[in-house]
Amino acid sequence: MTTRTLVTALALTAGALTSSGTAAAQSDPTCDRGEFCVWSGTKYTGAAHRLDLEAANPRECIPLPDGFVARSFVNNLTRDTSVYQRVTCSTEAEFTTYPGKGTYVPDAPFVVRAIQVWEP
Repeated sequence: MTTRTLVTALALTAGALTSSGTAAAQSDPTCDRGEFCVWSGTKYTGAAHRLDLEAANPRECIPLPDGFVARSFVNNLTRDTSVYQRVTCSTEAEFTTYPGKGTYVPDAPFVVRAIQVWEP
């Protein structure tokens, strides 16, 4: 097989993988600066919500809209944010804090039902 034939075959294979949906999941999720974004599936797939929380009161428990459950998220706020397994931000269930300014979590360690924004 010539080099040209090999390059063509590789290009066709890459194109087929991309068009068939078997390529890697969305690697650049859309989440603007100043937003906290959540997806129902891992790797930023499924239903999504983009939350503008820059004006949120620090330490206020904010349930995700309409009983939404997130399995991946991006913290593009300027502030640190805690994610909670319980909708009441209870620390008796799972919770973790993530830094702001671009933290990407493609596979959350637990389902997320609420968030809490901290002071800058």
